[in-house]
Amino acid sequence: MRYIAFFFSLTVTVGLAVLLALQIGTIPPLGHLLDPSHGFWQNAYSEDVLAQENIQLKNLKDKVEVVYDEHLIPHVFAQNEEDLYRVQGYVTAQHRLWQMEFQTMAAAGRISEIVGPAAIELDRMTRRKGLAYSAEQAVHHIRNNDPETYRLIEAYSDGVNQYIDGLSRARLPLEYKILAYKPEHWSVYKSLLLLKYMADMLVGDKDLEYTNMRQLIGESLIDKLFPLFPEENDPVIEAEKIWDFEPLPIKKPEGIVYPDEKILVKTLAQPEPGVGSNNWAVSPRKTKNGAAILANDPHLSLNLPSLWFAMQLSTPQYTVKGATLPGALGIISGFNENIAWGVTNATRDTRDWYSIQFKDESRTEYLYNDRWIQSTFRIEEIKVKSQPAFIDTVVYTHHGPVVFDKTFRGERQDVNFALKWTAHLESNEQKTFLLLNKGKNHEDYLDALNHFTSPAQNFVFASRTGDIGMKVQGRFPLKWEGQGKFLMDGNNPAFEWQGYIPFEQNPSTFNPERGFVSSANQHSTAASYPYYIFDDSFEHYRNRRLNNILRESENITIEDMKRLQFDQYHLHAAEALPIMMHLLQKGVGLEDIGEDGSKYLDQLVQWNFNTFPNQEEPALFQTWWKHLYKLIWTKWENDSFPIVLPNKYQTVKLLHNEPESELFDLPETPETEVAMDLVKLAFDAMTSEMKEWETNKGSYDWAAFKGTRIMHLVPNFMSFSRKNIYTGGYGGILNATGERHGASWRFVVEMGNEINAFGIYPGGQSGNPGSKFYDNFIKIWANGEYVNFNLRKNTDNQKVLFVTTFKN
Repeated sequence: MRYIAFFFSLTVTVGLAVLLALQIGTIPPLGHLLDPSHGFWQNAYSEDVLAQENIQLKNLKDKVEVVYDEHLIPHVFAQNEEDLYRVQGYVTAQHRLWQMEFQTMAAAGRISEIVGPAAIELDRMTRRKGLAYSAEQAVHHIRNNDPETYRLIEAYSDGVNQYIDGLSRARLPLEYKILAYKPEHWSVYKSLLLLKYMADMLVGDKDLEYTNMRQLIGESLIDKLFPLFPEENDPVIEAEKIWDFEPLPIKKPEGIVYPDEKILVKTLAQPEPGVGSNNWAVSPRKTKNGAAILANDPHLSLNLPSLWFAMQLSTPQYTVKGATLPGALGIISGFNENIAWGVTNATRDTRDWYSIQFKDESRTEYLYNDRWIQSTFRIEEIKVKSQPAFIDTVVYTHHGPVVFDKTFRGERQDVNFALKWTAHLESNEQKTFLLLNKGKNHEDYLDALNHFTSPAQNFVFASRTGDIGMKVQGRFPLKWEGQGKFLMDGNNPAFEWQGYIPFEQNPSTFNPERGFVSSANQHSTAASYPYYIFDDSFEHYRNRRLNNILRESENITIEDMKRLQFDQYHLHAAEALPIMMHLLQKGVGLEDIGEDGSKYLDQLVQWNFNTFPNQEEPALFQTWWKHLYKLIWTKWENDSFPIVLPNKYQTVKLLHNEPESELFDLPETPETEVAMDLVKLAFDAMTSEMKEWETNKGSYDWAAFKGTRIMHLVPNFMSFSRKNIYTGGYGGILNATGERHGASWRFVVEMGNEINAFGIYPGGQSGNPGSKFYDNFIKIWANGEYVNFNLRKNTDNQKVLFVTTFKN
């Protein structure tokens, strides 16, 4: 039956590839696609059907055994690291080759080669941000400074390439057949490019939007609506932490003048608001079994194939298990026999923008410190499917590449904005994970993090000896207060970064008195930390919910931590809704809201603020809040004038503390509105929208209303996607599952004498839509359940799907 369903899915997908708006270039002749020997029929399989008992792999020093469990998770047993990573490359390519290549082509700005001219602007933006340039810098740095890591990445690449070289047309992943192209060889550059792709995925900045906002409302109102710290700051590193180092001196220069420009460019895409990640660890004195417990759930875009690929990697020296990134070496989030670690985004402002003044149209010189200095040019040839190549010239300054200029998104001839970004710096993030994989203690963990530059991450730690820790890691610019919040003058040296915070002075904690460490994308520290920290996207709700539960909990079990990862409590609603209801009842009589409004209000009065999939109240609240937020702030919006708006936390504070504020007035009406007027208007809009929903779609239970979906990496391939996932949660909730984002990987591990671990992600191990392992984890994930993730030996008498032995 699966093969029949697969046939119909494929038929729909090919039709979409031909007809939909992406305008994918030449589709392969249908005769080739339907060829029973080489076409899609050859992809209608599950991996256990085609399993090979023995595979010959060149350059191995010894034999390697790969044991697949019942979930298609490979457990690789090698005698040395070079063999280990060569086989990891081969095995990953077996199951995720198309995904690996597609993601690195996206990072290199090469999607136009696959889909045609519709992707040219996307590719230009990617190249102008300098992702390929930064990966080239990393290759040069590692090759010259860390030959051992370079050798291991080469071994991984060799494994991938041996798989590609042995790949028949029949076994070519389906996406290659539909999109009519073939895989290229892998390389060290591509593995490092993948890590830069992750850095780009997890960074944001709104310097240009803040610049416009300063002109629109003034700096004093910006300070009021966008304070550096919230009232209820519950930071990553405990607020009472005493900093025992001498900070580097940094002083704001006198007479700072920002460029007075109105920014009209279409700015960079930002990370999804309200979505992030959680990690935490609790010390043995708070757990029932007297062992440290660690949990991690990174929240990212929900895609098929999944971002993650689960593996165990073993040598005689160590065994490590967890989630890998297809294309990178080792385990990214996981554990070994001695330590466990996980990551969340630290949301630090590590990208800044500089206004550049060129001497003339040639752009060969730009003004710096009132002198003309030489710029450099990088010619970007963007190959386009079925069309001539597009040539883009990107100008590089000492600040970084000029992203916006008169040739790209520039509404005026004098727009030249250069991007300075820590991801452009020489780095070796790959070594961090290689060292973590075989780390034995907290000292090894810290040593591993010293190689990690970008993106800024909160690394949680736990060990079998009972230690727990957290470090906010990255290469963070040394800035004076306020630096980098607005567009800066590229001519003025006072706007240069003053250096970097020493790694040993990055915020960290080890075995804190409170008995736990945690992060949920909130502020890294309290105001006592001696360096300036800024970002526009800090979390204000998940962190407080998480920390409150961890503070109160004792005798914690691994089951408690599973439930906490799937916690559905909507703290934002719990704080906002009583204020909204008070203002509604203050402003109007209940008879004025009508029969439908009364029904919805009665439901909200009874709500317990959970967001289970069968509840209706979350749909009512989110719709009411959506309309209220728009009424308050969209008066400032302009399609050609990008700005930043206050977050929901500050909006709730304004509703509560200043309900009569002039900020609630609607300029298009003759009346002077206050908060209760907007609350009533928003309630009426919610009532109309929900009544229409009921009329057209019936039930507004949360799962149906939210519509969580897991999309194929090519959005047009709807048949390879999964829609209407029955699950709860939302952005800003510990179970931060929204429409397209959520927990991309959940794992919990108890670091006792016998390590006890569980993990899950929304997808499956296979990248082949025809495989039963393509999406078999989705229902388990949606229900908040897990699969056993314990370490195993190759002699274990456990369920085995099949075993493959690699020999030279």
